[in-house]
Amino acid sequence: MSNYDEELRVAVESVRQASALCRAVQARLRDDDSLDKKDRSPVTVADFGAQAVVAHALATAFPGVPLVGEESAKVLRTDEGKHVRDQVVEHVRTQLPDLDEDTILDEIDRGAAEGGATGRHWTLDPIDGTKGFLRGDQYAVALALIEDGEIVLGVLGCPNLPLDADRADDAKGCLFVAVKGQGTTMHALDSDRSEAVSVTAIDDARHAKFCESVESAHSSHSDSARVAELLGVEAEPFRIDSQCKYAAVARGNASIYLRLPTKKGYEEKIWDHAAGHIVVTEAGGRVTDVDGKPLDFSLGRTLRDNTGVIVTNGKLHDRTVAAVKEVLGRS
Repeated sequence: MSNYDEELRVAVESVRQASALCRAVQARLRDDDSLDKKDRSPVTVADFGAQAVVAHALATAFPGVPLVGEESAKVLRTDEGKHVRDQVVEHVRTQLPDLDEDTILDEIDRGAAEGGATGRHWTLDPIDGTKGFLRGDQYAVALALIEDGEIVLGVLGCPNLPLDADRADDAKGCLFVAVKGQGTTMHALDSDRSEAVSVTAIDDARHAKFCESVESAHSSHSDSARVAELLGVEAEPFRIDSQCKYAAVARGNASIYLRLPTKKGYEEKIWDHAAGHIVVTEAGGRVTDVDGKPLDFSLGRTLRDNTGVIVTNGKLHDRTVAAVKEVLGRS
């Protein structure tokens, strides 16, 4: 089996660069730094810029490996998008000064691949948790490598996440790295600090911390509360944006994360879960859908055969799935 040394090196460096770009954009964020997609979710200069930076690095190092990315440069190529386009180019060139505007837009559009069950492809969410980013809160740069439908490598950059969750004054900026069969490590974005991380050993749900989305549109808070009640969870829910929730479970800040369906027929996107999935599983946890089925990353750009997501430390997984199925009325 490949040790993925070169893939990991390029992935880590590109996520570090993208995280630096995102930090710079967030530091001077203005109302006109974002556009709206058709689904009304905000897209920022940082979304486009981060995708350009990562796509360029991957295409340079691995030119034959497609990228399934969230963003498209279509809106940036319009007159309406000119102001944001100019800012995207400005920020990308702080990291990659030799790229011109056309090349930057082309790099963003590399993310149009369809994925699938055979061969290799990368999947990228350049900013997972855009609303958190716009609030100045948590977000993540999420990159994963998929081979024949299976995640083999993941890098999760969390620029605003404290290295020690129990110390609000601790340095912020974490990078979670996982390779199949090699465990999960957490690195500081701004120093050489690093450590192996693992999920909690809690097997009594009363003592478990519960993690869920800040945005109620992303997961049903009322259903989550009923699940917590069934399990006997006593702690208040820990709400945090983005795939930082996966990071929280991986390093033991929480033991359960639920992303419960909010509308019938919604298909989760692979880039919203791939990096977080391997970060948690390599840290000793489990990830399934609400029926206890493994997430299937072999079907293209979405997890169309899965409904919702349940992430736990493993020890609480079967009980959590049972409680979720009872609350959702799934036999």
